[in-house]
Amino acid sequence: MIVIFVDKIENFVSFLEKRIMNEVFYELKEVKSQDHLSSKCSFEIILHFLSKVQEFLVLYETKVDLSTFDSYKRNRSEDFLSEDFVGELQKIFSKANPSLSLVKGKIRDIYISRS
Repeated sequence: MIVIFVDKIENFVSFLEKRIMNEVFYELKEVKSQDHLSSKCSFEIILHFLSKVQEFLVLYETKVDLSTFDSYKRNRSEDFLSEDFVGELQKIFSKANPSLSLVKGKIRDIYISRS
């Protein structure tokens, strides 16, 4: 399996046409502040999907740091921030292609369990 990490979510979306499944997998990751004086946490959403090039499987992956999206932070608690963002992502993917769906899980684990 070849893994390609895509820095920008816009580029990640442009590669979606190469997918072999209609599912885009996501996992939520809590990131604790490296500042020892602060206990503030933020969340990352890691998105990934599978593609195929000849006989090779290709895993496209990107990471979105939710603490950079100020518009999602207003009037929301930290607990619901990640769930709100996942819902917004699903809406965006559905507009781009109605057959796309977000599935919570680690694609590597799912792929290994099905192999």
